[in-house]
This record gives sequence, C-alpha cells and structure tokens, in this order.
Amino acid sequence: MIDVTIWFRWFCNGLRLLEAALAGLGLLFVLATATPLVPWWASILAGPWQDPSGDVLIVLGGSILGNGVMGQSSYWRAVYTVQAWRHGTFRHIVVSGGGYGNDSVAEPMRDFLECRGVPADVIEIEIRSDSTRENAIYVKELLRGVPGRKVLLTSDYHMFRARHAFEKAGLEVQPRPFPDVRKRAARWSDRWPAFLELVAETIKIGYYYSRGWI
Repeated sequence: MIDVTIWFRWFCNGLRLLEAALAGLGLLFVLATATPLVPWWASILAGPWQDPSGDVLIVLGGSILGNGVMGQSSYWRAVYTVQAWRHGTFRHIVVSGGGYGNDSVAEPMRDFLECRGVPADVIEIEIRSDSTRENAIYVKELLRGVPGRKVLLTSDYHMFRARHAFEKAGLEVQPRPFPDVRKRAARWSDRWPAFLELVAETIKIGYYYSRGWI
C-alpha cells in the first residue's frame, strides 16, 4: 500500500513541474508575440536580403491542401515567382515539389503562374521530390547541362536549409528569399504560429546537419 505522505509529495512535485512548464510556455509566448524575436529569427535564416536575377529561376513548393489546391506557403512562393518573372531576366522557371499522395504541389503552382501571364513554355515542373533534399537532387538532374545563372526562390525561413541542400547536392544557386514569416510577424496574432514554424524549421536544420545533407 502506497504511503499517503509519499503520494502527496509526488502530487506536489508534479504540480511544481506543471507550473514551471506553464510559466516557461507563457514566457515563450510573450517573447514570440511581444518582441522582435520572430522577424529577427526569420532574417537570420533568410540570409542576405537581395533580389538577384539570372537565367533559371528555381522555385520550391511548400504546403498543399489537397485536390490540387495550394497551401499558404506555396501560394506566396508562386506570387513572388510571378513578380520575379516580370521584373527579372529569367528565361526558364523550374517549380519543384511533389510527394503529397496523388497530388503534387508543383502542378497547381505551375497553373497559377500560367494564369498570371508566365508563358507555359518557360515553365518546367519536378514532381518526384517529397523533401527539400530531394528538391535539390532532382532539380540538379533536371538542369544538368543547362547553362546560365541559377536563382533559388523560397520563403525566408526555408532559405537557409534549401540553399545549403542545393550546394550539398552540387548545384550552385543564388538565394532570393522573400518575406514570408517576416510579413506574418507584422500581425501580433500571427506571430505565435510563425514562431512555431521557425522552431520546426530549426529542428529540420539540425536533422539535416546530422545526416550530412547540408
């Protein structure tokens, strides 16, 4: 039979741990929503803010909702691809992203680009990849022998891992991040979800380092 005193001590210790955990979570919430932590963190992952032009624009797919509908990150990557096309010197666009069951994120992104005036004959899609590492591997295969300067476009928080994955795969790219998390951080109500996305991305970076993929 368990002594009541011992059980009560365990209960009190558990309450203290719960209080400490909730206090820590509250502190994180305050840091994420009431300080510049989120945009600062996103800027670190984005690297230098620049809009290089070139010959080939590589665009990485993000989320997909299913049934050929882009998620938020894919939508904004497509929007900034249209801007890059209109104001740059690109002659070829590669949209990379698959791996979502029967759906590939590259296909609705391609359709969006075409609807916004990008000529269909300059867009090529890669639909085999289901990770950033595979984006790099398959795009390198696709562009083997294709001359010209390659520019990589993706979200600010994703650029660090993406750029290093492409370099590890042996494809030199110029980074062209756009303010994804940084824009969301302008609204305090969106900062906590953005913070969680940064945490997840940082964990992925650590995993990629451990596997030697970046």
